[in-house]
Amino acid sequence: MTNTELKETPIIKAHQDMGAKLVDFGGWNMPIHYGSQLDEHHQVRKDAGMFDVCHMTIVDLRGCEVIDYLAKLMANDVAKIADKPGKALYSCMLNNEGGVIDDLIIYFMESAWVRVIVNSSTREKDLAWMRSQIDNMAVDLTERDDLAMIAVQGPNAREFAAKALGDEIAGAQELKPFNALLINSGSDNERFVARTGYTGEDGYEIVCPNSQAEQTWRLLADAGIKPCGLGARDTLRLEAGMNLYGNDMDETQSPLESGLSWTVDFSNENRHFNGRAALEKQKEDGLKYKFVGLILEGKGVLRAHQGVLVEGSENAGELTSGTFSPTMQKAIGFARVPVEANETCQVEIRKKHLNAKIVKLPFVRNGKVLVD
Repeated sequence: MTNTELKETPIIKAHQDMGAKLVDFGGWNMPIHYGSQLDEHHQVRKDAGMFDVCHMTIVDLRGCEVIDYLAKLMANDVAKIADKPGKALYSCMLNNEGGVIDDLIIYFMESAWVRVIVNSSTREKDLAWMRSQIDNMAVDLTERDDLAMIAVQGPNAREFAAKALGDEIAGAQELKPFNALLINSGSDNERFVARTGYTGEDGYEIVCPNSQAEQTWRLLADAGIKPCGLGARDTLRLEAGMNLYGNDMDETQSPLESGLSWTVDFSNENRHFNGRAALEKQKEDGLKYKFVGLILEGKGVLRAHQGVLVEGSENAGELTSGTFSPTMQKAIGFARVPVEANETCQVEIRKKHLNAKIVKLPFVRNGKVLVD
């Protein structure tokens, strides 16, 4: 795909002006870095950085049956947030076999309105599946292509965002984590701010009209929030123990074997969500694999699809994501390993078996290393 065929976000001119290296990211012309991925990673951990996430899909679901619809569509139970305006919920959307179609964030806005953020790479199949599940229910699905989204992340991100945008995000400072606030409604001037993110640091995801996105980006930069690319976003999310769809789970794996059991709510036996029967059978039969963090004990780089060997097990595991952690100064990764795995394993790297430590995720949160 040539650059002329790539989709562009409303912030593309600012990226070019600020020296971004642009790459093809799932059909979008997106910044991978602005000079140094390493510096951008540390900027978010120690101060404040921002990411263009306008390629993500914002979906509004409206109608008197929207909660009943989501009760079937999502593995997590939306009823937990259905009386809490602005409250967010992370969930997987499953197929009938229990495989993960996508992982999403759901925001309860009011009794007949829920907002869902869908991954860019899964947009078409997600929307097709979501529409197919409506049947004759009183639910209307609208893609909000008129809206842009910017993620500001880091220990100083909220303070700098307030300095930059002032009344445009009034009230956001009082938000608790995993909550959102609609400040202005209407497509011409909507401001939606969520205290969520994908880095393991505090911050906001700010939604505004496409026409205001570039100006918002420049105001945030002027306030001291440094632009960051998708390269740093990946190392940050990996340190934070956050799954990446397509790497760490997909339609061939269930959330139970992808470190996402905590997102599946079985408590209401009358809620027959898609894939429930398959997950219950998987639990009954017993899982063969579990999802863990790995820290390489020697020199080397962990990458997806490297083999993992566990002493005493006939089953081989596999890395799903891997990188060099700028915060820890060690090679880290996620792996699906045999349930027999305990404290150590070996990773196949260039025909060598290198020792690795098995740890509980996450590696880093709020600037602190949580594993030895």
